[in-house]
Amino acid sequence: MGRSAHFFVMEREKLIQEVWDLAEPVVLARGMELVEVEWQRERRGWVLRLYIDKPGGVTLGDCVRISEVVGDLLDARDLIHHSYHLEVSSPGLERPLRKKEDFERFAGDRVRIELREPLSGRKSFTGTLKGLSGESVVLEVAEGEVLIPYQAIKKARLKPENIF
Repeated sequence: MGRSAHFFVMEREKLIQEVWDLAEPVVLARGMELVEVEWQRERRGWVLRLYIDKPGGVTLGDCVRISEVVGDLLDARDLIHHSYHLEVSSPGLERPLRKKEDFERFAGDRVRIELREPLSGRKSFTGTLKGLSGESVVLEVAEGEVLIPYQAIKKARLKPENIF
């Protein structure tokens, strides 16, 4: 990765963390959970996307309320110095798993995990989540159980079977 690309990644991660720190208390205060924050360039320009959830799922009204409050906070803090689109939505059926608690909470569900570096020659695993063991995620795959160091995980998502 070139120097300017590395700088962009660091700035992107810093912005995501700042938005997370700003938005999470707002979301929690309304009885919901902040699942993920994304910042990326798309065809229509820069998009800041927040995924929220609560037991029973979120409504359009929940998304609108969070969007309004977080949008006002972002404007007041002036974190983003160019135009962008703010989107707030449900994480959907393929919900991202980000926090350690997620790997306990969704034990028994089918997941796909992508790693930063290969483990046993593989960078992705799909199987049944068994939970945590120390600092590792336990996943049941076709070959048996595999322990995946939590810090090695790049992305993890629920992967429900037979959605329709």
